[in-house]
Amino acid sequence: MSIAINTTTKVIVQGLGKQGLFHLERMLEYGTKVVAGVNPNLKETKVPVYKTVKESMEHKPEWSVIFVPAKFAKDACIEALNNNLNICIITEGIPVKDMIEVMKHKGDNKIIGPNCPGVCSVGESKLGIMPNHLFKQGKVGVVSRSGTLTYEIVDILTKNNIGQSTVVGIGGDMIIGSNFIDILDEFEKDENTTHIVLLGEIGGDAEERAAEYIKNNISKPVIAYIAGKSAPKGKRMGHAGAVVYGNKGTASSKIETLRNNGIKVVDLPSEIIKNI
Repeated sequence: MSIAINTTTKVIVQGLGKQGLFHLERMLEYGTKVVAGVNPNLKETKVPVYKTVKESMEHKPEWSVIFVPAKFAKDACIEALNNNLNICIITEGIPVKDMIEVMKHKGDNKIIGPNCPGVCSVGESKLGIMPNHLFKQGKVGVVSRSGTLTYEIVDILTKNNIGQSTVVGIGGDMIIGSNFIDILDEFEKDENTTHIVLLGEIGGDAEERAAEYIKNNISKPVIAYIAGKSAPKGKRMGHAGAVVYGNKGTASSKIETLRNNGIKVVDLPSEIIKNI
C-alpha cells in the first residue's frame, strides 16, 4: 500500500522537452504507468503524444507530471486541473502570482509542488525526477521541502537497510499545492507506514504548523531534521520559500517548536537511522 500513486495509477507528462523526455524514460524504467505525453510540437516518443491534455484523456489518466517552462506552466497546470487531473509540478521559477491563480482551479484535485522532485511510492510508481536507484521498499514515509536533502536521507536509510513506503518532495516555493500537514495526514492513514521522517529547512512557518498538527493528530513516531542551522540571518537559502524574517523561520525556532511539541529532532542526517 502507498499514498498518492500505485502500480495501476495512469500518468501523463506535460512538457516533453529535453528534461521531460529524459525523466519520462526514468519513470517508465521504474514502472510508472505513463500512458501519454502532451507537447504541441512533438509527434512521437516512447508513449503516444497529443497536442492537448483533453486529447490525452482517452487513456483515462489520473495524474499529470508537469515539466513545462515556468512562463507557460500556469496554463499547463490549469489545463490539467480543468480536466480533473491531479498534478505534480516539477518546474521551478513559477511566479507566485501564477501559482495563486493555479490554486484557484485546484478543486478536489491534489497538487504536489511546484519546484519539487516529485513522489515515489517505493517499488510501485514514481512521478518526477527522484533517482530510481536510491530506494528500498519498506515502512518509513518521508516528506521533505528539499529535493537534494530528500536524496541524501533516502540514501542513508537504504544503505542502513531501512526501507521507505512513500517519499514526497513538497517543494520549496512560497506557494505550494500540498504542505507538510497534507502529507502527514496521508501517512497517518497509510497502514504500510509505521514511521515518518520530516525534512524541513529555514524560512516560513510550515514546520511550526506541522509540529502542532503532529502533537494533536499523528500517532506514529515522527523524526525531524531541519537544514540551515548555520545560515546567516536574513538570507534566502536556495528556495523561494526559504526566507527568514527576524527571529521567525530560523532553524533554531523550528527545532524548538518541534521539540516543545514532543517531536524528536536530530542534529545530523545520519542520526535519523538511530531513531527508527
